[in-house]
Amino acid sequence: MEVTNRYVVITEHVDGPPEERHFKIKSETLSLELESGSKDIIVKNLYVSIDPYQINRMKSYTSSQSAMNVAGPLNSGEAIAANGVAKVVVSGNPEFQKDDLVSGSVTWGEYSVIKPGGSIRKLDLLGFPLSYHVGPLASSGLTAYGGFFKVCKPKRGEKVFVSAASGSVGHLVGQYAKLLDCYVVGCAGTDEKVALLKKLGFDDAFNYKQETDMKATLKRYFPEGIDVYFDNVGAEMLEAALSNMNVFGRVAVCGVISEYTDRNRRAVPDMIDVVYKRITIQGFIYLDFTDIYADFFSTTCDHLRSGKIKPLEDISDGVESIPAAFVGLFHGRNTGKKMVKIAED
Repeated sequence: MEVTNRYVVITEHVDGPPEERHFKIKSETLSLELESGSKDIIVKNLYVSIDPYQINRMKSYTSSQSAMNVAGPLNSGEAIAANGVAKVVVSGNPEFQKDDLVSGSVTWGEYSVIKPGGSIRKLDLLGFPLSYHVGPLASSGLTAYGGFFKVCKPKRGEKVFVSAASGSVGHLVGQYAKLLDCYVVGCAGTDEKVALLKKLGFDDAFNYKQETDMKATLKRYFPEGIDVYFDNVGAEMLEAALSNMNVFGRVAVCGVISEYTDRNRRAVPDMIDVVYKRITIQGFIYLDFTDIYADFFSTTCDHLRSGKIKPLEDISDGVESIPAAFVGLFHGRNTGKKMVKIAED
Protein backbone atom coordinates (compact mmCIF):
# COMPACT_ATOMS: atom_id res chain seq x y z
CA MET A 1 0.00 0.00 0.00
CA GLU A 2 1.20 3.51 -0.82
CA VAL A 3 0.14 7.00 0.24
CA THR A 4 1.04 10.46 -0.98
CA ASN A 5 2.97 12.33 1.68
CA ARG A 6 2.94 16.11 1.54
CA TYR A 7 5.58 17.87 3.60
CA VAL A 8 7.16 21.31 3.92
CA VAL A 9 10.68 22.11 2.73
CA ILE A 10 12.70 25.30 2.34
CA THR A 11 13.40 26.48 -1.20
CA GLU A 12 16.47 28.47 -0.15
CA HIS A 13 18.30 29.44 3.03
CA VAL A 14 16.51 32.00 5.17
CA ASP A 15 19.04 34.63 6.24
CA GLY A 16 16.56 37.37 7.16
CA PRO A 17 12.90 37.49 8.12
CA PRO A 18 11.17 34.37 6.77
CA GLU A 19 8.62 34.75 3.99
CA GLU A 20 6.20 32.23 2.59
CA ARG A 21 8.21 32.17 -0.65
CA HIS A 22 11.02 30.48 1.30
CA PHE A 23 8.86 27.35 1.62
CA LYS A 24 6.98 24.94 -0.58
CA ILE A 25 4.88 21.82 -0.19
CA LYS A 26 6.62 18.78 -1.62
CA SER A 27 4.79 15.56 -2.45
CA GLU A 28 6.20 12.08 -2.67
CA THR A 29 4.88 8.54 -2.73
CA LEU A 30 5.45 6.71 0.54
CA SER A 31 5.20 2.94 0.80
CA LEU A 32 3.52 1.67 3.92
CA GLU A 33 5.23 -1.70 3.58
CA LEU A 34 8.58 -2.00 5.38
CA GLU A 35 11.47 -4.00 4.03
CA SER A 36 12.24 -7.25 5.83
CA GLY A 37 14.21 -6.57 9.00
CA SER A 38 13.51 -2.83 8.98
CA LYS A 39 13.20 -1.16 12.39
CA ASP A 40 11.58 1.94 10.94
CA ILE A 41 8.28 3.31 12.19
CA ILE A 42 5.91 5.19 9.91
CA VAL A 43 3.55 7.57 11.66
CA LYS A 44 0.66 9.75 10.57
CA ASN A 45 1.20 13.19 12.03
CA LEU A 46 -1.74 14.67 13.94
CA TYR A 47 -0.32 17.92 15.36
CA VAL A 48 3.07 19.54 14.73
CA SER A 49 4.73 22.31 16.69
CA ILE A 50 5.74 25.62 15.12
CA ASP A 51 8.67 27.25 16.95
CA PRO A 52 10.86 30.32 16.29
CA TYR A 53 14.16 28.54 17.02
CA GLN A 54 13.66 26.40 13.91
CA ILE A 55 14.82 29.32 11.78
CA ASN A 56 18.36 28.83 13.07
CA ARG A 57 18.58 25.58 11.11
CA MET A 58 17.34 27.31 7.95
CA LYS A 59 20.13 29.88 7.75
CA SER A 60 23.20 29.67 5.55
CA TYR A 61 25.22 30.81 8.57
CA THR A 62 25.11 30.53 12.32
CA SER A 63 26.53 32.98 14.82
CA SER A 64 27.38 30.10 17.13
CA GLN A 65 28.84 26.76 16.18
CA SER A 66 27.32 25.29 19.31
CA ALA A 67 23.87 25.91 17.84
CA MET A 68 24.69 23.51 15.04
CA ASN A 69 25.83 20.92 17.56
CA VAL A 70 22.25 20.82 18.84
CA ALA A 71 20.62 20.58 15.40
CA GLY A 72 22.54 20.60 12.15
CA PRO A 73 21.88 22.96 9.22
CA LEU A 74 18.90 22.26 7.00
CA ASN A 75 19.30 21.80 3.26
CA SER A 76 16.85 22.78 0.55
CA GLY A 77 14.34 20.00 -0.05
CA GLU A 78 15.01 18.27 3.28
CA ALA A 79 12.12 17.41 5.61
CA ILE A 80 11.96 19.82 8.57
CA ALA A 81 12.04 18.23 12.01
CA ALA A 82 9.55 19.38 14.63
CA ASN A 83 8.00 18.16 17.83
CA GLY A 84 4.53 16.75 17.51
CA VAL A 85 2.06 13.97 18.20
CA ALA A 86 1.27 11.19 15.75
CA LYS A 87 -0.32 7.76 15.28
CA VAL A 88 1.67 4.70 14.27
CA VAL A 89 0.69 3.39 10.84
CA VAL A 90 3.22 0.58 10.53
CA SER A 91 6.10 -0.43 12.79
CA GLY A 92 9.22 -2.54 12.51
CA ASN A 93 9.97 -1.81 16.15
CA PRO A 94 8.34 -4.30 18.54
CA GLU A 95 7.96 -1.56 21.17
CA PHE A 96 5.44 0.26 18.98
CA GLN A 97 2.27 -1.18 17.48
CA LYS A 98 -0.13 0.02 14.81
CA ASP A 99 -2.49 2.76 16.11
CA ASP A 100 -0.26 3.62 19.09
CA LEU A 101 -0.25 7.34 19.83
CA VAL A 102 3.27 8.75 20.10
CA SER A 103 4.91 12.09 20.81
CA GLY A 104 8.35 13.42 20.00
CA SER A 105 10.36 14.41 16.95
CA VAL A 106 8.42 14.13 13.69
CA THR A 107 8.44 16.38 10.60
CA TRP A 108 6.40 19.18 9.10
CA GLY A 109 4.34 16.86 6.97
CA GLU A 110 1.46 14.43 6.79
CA TYR A 111 3.61 11.37 7.52
CA SER A 112 7.00 10.86 9.15
CA VAL A 113 9.42 7.96 8.96
CA ILE A 114 11.07 7.43 12.33
CA LYS A 115 14.45 5.74 12.02
CA PRO A 116 15.95 3.56 14.80
CA GLY A 117 17.09 5.82 17.60
CA GLY A 118 14.47 8.43 16.75
CA SER A 119 13.15 10.47 19.63
CA ILE A 120 9.55 9.32 20.14
CA ARG A 121 7.67 7.74 23.02
CA LYS A 122 4.26 6.22 23.55
CA LEU A 123 1.65 8.74 24.53
CA ASP A 124 -0.96 8.38 27.25
CA LEU A 125 -3.41 11.24 26.89
CA LEU A 126 -4.32 11.10 30.60
CA GLY A 127 -7.63 12.73 29.77
CA PHE A 128 -6.06 15.80 28.13
CA PRO A 129 -6.55 16.97 24.53
CA LEU A 130 -3.91 15.89 22.03
CA SER A 131 -2.85 19.50 21.62
CA TYR A 132 -1.77 19.73 25.28
CA HIS A 133 0.91 17.16 24.46
CA VAL A 134 2.38 19.61 21.93
CA GLY A 135 2.19 22.61 24.29
CA PRO A 136 2.11 22.67 28.09
CA LEU A 137 2.97 18.97 28.51
CA ALA A 138 5.69 18.96 25.84
CA SER A 139 8.86 20.93 25.10
CA SER A 140 7.27 24.36 25.56
CA GLY A 141 6.04 23.41 29.01
CA LEU A 142 9.33 21.80 30.01
CA THR A 143 11.18 24.88 28.75
CA ALA A 144 9.02 27.14 30.92
CA TYR A 145 9.15 24.90 33.98
CA GLY A 146 12.86 24.09 33.85
CA GLY A 147 13.89 27.58 32.80
CA PHE A 148 11.95 29.20 35.61
CA PHE A 149 12.50 26.80 38.50
CA LYS A 150 15.93 25.40 37.70
CA VAL A 151 17.64 28.36 36.00
CA CYS A 152 15.92 31.32 37.68
CA LYS A 153 15.81 29.64 41.10
CA PRO A 154 12.92 31.87 42.22
CA LYS A 155 12.05 32.68 45.79
CA ARG A 156 8.50 33.23 46.95
CA GLY A 157 7.31 36.79 46.45
CA GLU A 158 10.13 37.89 44.13
CA LYS A 159 9.65 40.35 41.27
CA VAL A 160 9.58 38.67 37.86
CA PHE A 161 9.61 40.14 34.36
CA VAL A 162 8.71 38.01 31.34
CA SER A 163 9.19 39.21 27.76
CA ALA A 164 7.13 37.83 24.86
CA ALA A 165 4.81 36.85 27.68
CA SER A 166 1.89 35.80 25.48
CA GLY A 167 4.03 33.31 23.59
CA SER A 168 4.22 29.54 23.92
CA VAL A 169 6.67 29.65 26.84
CA GLY A 170 6.15 33.06 28.38
CA HIS A 171 2.48 32.66 29.29
CA LEU A 172 3.34 29.49 31.22
CA VAL A 173 6.31 31.08 33.01
CA GLY A 174 4.12 33.88 34.30
CA GLN A 175 1.56 31.42 35.66
CA TYR A 176 4.24 29.29 37.33
CA ALA A 177 5.59 32.45 38.94
CA LYS A 178 2.17 33.42 40.29
CA LEU A 179 1.94 30.00 41.96
CA LEU A 180 4.95 31.19 44.02
CA ASP A 181 3.16 34.43 44.88
CA CYS A 182 5.66 36.40 42.81
CA TYR A 183 4.91 39.86 41.45
CA VAL A 184 4.81 39.24 37.69
CA VAL A 185 4.81 41.69 34.80
CA GLY A 186 4.81 40.63 31.16
CA CYS A 187 5.13 42.47 27.88
CA ALA A 188 3.47 41.70 24.56
CA GLY A 189 2.92 43.38 21.19
CA THR A 190 -0.80 44.24 21.22
CA ASP A 191 -3.32 45.63 23.66
CA GLU A 192 -5.40 42.47 23.24
CA LYS A 193 -2.48 40.31 24.36
CA VAL A 194 -1.84 42.62 27.31
CA ALA A 195 -5.46 42.20 28.42
CA LEU A 196 -5.16 38.44 28.03
CA LEU A 197 -2.06 38.30 30.25
CA LYS A 198 -3.94 40.10 32.98
CA LYS A 199 -6.76 37.56 32.70
CA LEU A 200 -4.18 34.81 33.18
CA GLY A 201 -3.21 36.37 36.51
CA PHE A 202 -0.20 38.53 35.64
CA ASP A 203 -0.07 41.45 38.09
CA ASP A 204 0.50 43.82 35.20
CA ALA A 205 1.45 43.86 31.53
CA PHE A 206 2.31 46.42 28.86
CA ASN A 207 2.46 46.80 25.09
CA TYR A 208 6.16 47.24 24.33
CA LYS A 209 5.36 48.75 20.92
CA GLN A 210 3.84 51.76 22.67
CA GLU A 211 6.95 52.44 24.77
CA THR A 212 9.83 54.61 23.58
CA ASP A 213 12.22 54.21 26.53
CA MET A 214 12.27 50.61 27.69
CA LYS A 215 14.62 51.23 30.61
CA ALA A 216 12.27 53.89 31.96
CA THR A 217 9.27 51.65 31.31
CA LEU A 218 10.70 48.83 33.39
CA LYS A 219 11.65 51.27 36.11
CA ARG A 220 8.00 52.33 36.20
CA TYR A 221 6.71 48.75 36.53
CA PHE A 222 9.50 47.67 38.88
CA PRO A 223 10.32 50.65 41.12
CA GLU A 224 12.06 48.26 43.53
CA GLY A 225 13.93 46.43 40.78
CA ILE A 226 13.69 43.06 39.01
CA ASP A 227 14.79 39.86 40.73
CA VAL A 228 14.15 37.48 37.83
CA TYR A 229 14.03 38.18 34.11
CA PHE A 230 12.84 35.42 31.76
CA ASP A 231 14.14 36.52 28.37
CA ASN A 232 12.52 35.43 25.12
CA VAL A 233 13.54 38.51 23.11
CA GLY A 234 17.17 39.62 23.57
CA ALA A 235 18.59 42.88 22.13
CA GLU A 236 17.28 46.12 23.66
CA MET A 237 14.82 44.32 25.94
CA LEU A 238 17.64 42.44 27.60
CA GLU A 239 19.66 45.63 27.98
CA ALA A 240 16.73 47.38 29.66
CA ALA A 241 16.06 44.49 32.02
CA LEU A 242 19.70 44.27 33.10
CA SER A 243 19.74 47.97 33.92
CA ASN A 244 16.80 47.40 36.28
CA MET A 245 17.98 44.18 37.92
CA ASN A 246 18.47 43.90 41.65
CA VAL A 247 21.64 42.64 43.28
CA PHE A 248 21.97 38.87 42.73
CA GLY A 249 19.31 39.02 40.01
CA ARG A 250 18.95 36.07 37.65
CA VAL A 251 18.37 36.16 33.90
CA ALA A 252 17.21 33.02 32.08
CA VAL A 253 17.87 33.39 28.34
CA CYS A 254 15.29 31.18 26.67
CA GLY A 255 15.25 32.79 23.23
CA VAL A 256 16.24 35.91 21.33
CA ILE A 257 13.54 36.23 18.69
CA SER A 258 14.42 39.87 17.95
CA GLU A 259 17.91 38.72 16.91
CA TYR A 260 17.07 35.58 14.93
CA THR A 261 16.36 37.44 11.70
CA ASP A 262 18.90 40.29 12.03
CA ARG A 263 22.51 39.22 12.53
CA ASN A 264 23.51 42.82 13.26
CA ARG A 265 21.02 43.28 16.11
CA ARG A 266 22.59 42.27 19.38
CA ALA A 267 22.25 43.12 23.07
CA VAL A 268 24.98 45.40 24.43
CA PRO A 269 24.62 44.90 28.19
CA ASP A 270 26.23 47.17 30.73
CA MET A 271 28.77 44.71 32.09
CA ILE A 272 29.53 46.96 35.05
CA ASP A 273 25.95 46.36 36.18
CA VAL A 274 26.43 42.64 35.72
CA VAL A 275 29.61 42.67 37.81
CA TYR A 276 28.62 44.89 40.67
CA LYS A 277 25.06 43.60 40.93
CA ARG A 278 26.43 40.04 40.70
CA ILE A 279 23.82 39.15 38.08
CA THR A 280 23.63 35.59 36.81
CA ILE A 281 22.85 35.20 33.11
CA GLN A 282 22.27 31.67 31.85
CA GLY A 283 21.14 30.33 28.51
CA PHE A 284 19.46 26.93 28.24
CA ILE A 285 17.44 24.56 26.08
CA TYR A 286 14.72 22.16 27.17
CA LEU A 287 17.01 19.15 26.72
CA ASP A 288 18.88 20.36 29.82
CA PHE A 289 15.93 19.35 31.99
CA THR A 290 15.53 15.63 31.38
CA ASP A 291 16.37 15.02 35.04
CA ILE A 292 13.28 16.90 36.22
CA TYR A 293 10.92 15.74 33.48
CA ALA A 294 8.88 13.49 35.78
CA ASP A 295 8.41 16.29 38.32
CA PHE A 296 7.51 18.76 35.56
CA PHE A 297 4.98 16.42 34.00
CA SER A 298 3.16 15.36 37.16
CA THR A 299 3.12 18.89 38.61
CA THR A 300 1.87 20.47 35.39
CA CYS A 301 -0.82 17.80 34.95
CA ASP A 302 -2.07 18.63 38.45
CA HIS A 303 -2.12 22.37 37.70
CA LEU A 304 -3.94 21.83 34.41
CA ARG A 305 -6.58 19.69 36.09
CA SER A 306 -7.08 22.21 38.89
CA GLY A 307 -7.19 25.16 36.49
CA LYS A 308 -4.20 26.86 38.11
CA ILE A 309 -2.46 26.73 34.74
CA LYS A 310 -4.48 27.82 31.71
CA PRO A 311 -2.76 27.08 28.40
CA LEU A 312 -3.05 29.37 25.40
CA GLU A 313 -3.23 27.62 22.05
CA ASP A 314 -3.11 28.96 18.50
CA ILE A 315 -3.98 26.18 16.05
CA SER A 316 -4.00 26.31 12.25
CA ASP A 317 -5.29 23.50 10.03
CA GLY A 318 -3.56 21.50 7.33
CA VAL A 319 0.01 21.03 6.17
CA GLU A 320 -0.44 23.85 3.65
CA SER A 321 -0.88 26.32 6.54
CA ILE A 322 2.57 25.59 8.02
CA PRO A 323 4.57 28.24 6.10
CA ALA A 324 2.17 31.06 7.04
CA ALA A 325 2.06 29.81 10.64
CA PHE A 326 5.85 29.90 10.87
CA VAL A 327 6.20 33.31 9.22
CA GLY A 328 3.55 34.68 11.56
CA LEU A 329 5.69 33.94 14.61
CA PHE A 330 8.11 36.67 13.55
CA HIS A 331 5.32 39.21 13.18
CA GLY A 332 3.64 38.52 16.52
CA ARG A 333 0.59 36.91 14.94
CA ASN A 334 0.41 34.01 17.37
CA THR A 335 -1.09 33.99 20.83
CA GLY A 336 0.19 31.16 22.99
CA LYS A 337 1.49 27.90 21.61
CA LYS A 338 1.48 27.85 17.82
CA MET A 339 0.81 24.48 16.24
CA VAL A 340 -0.76 23.01 13.12
CA LYS A 341 -3.37 20.28 13.14
CA ILE A 342 -2.51 17.90 10.33
CA ALA A 343 -5.15 15.21 10.71
CA GLU A 344 -7.85 13.83 12.98
CA ASP A 345 -6.93 11.12 15.48
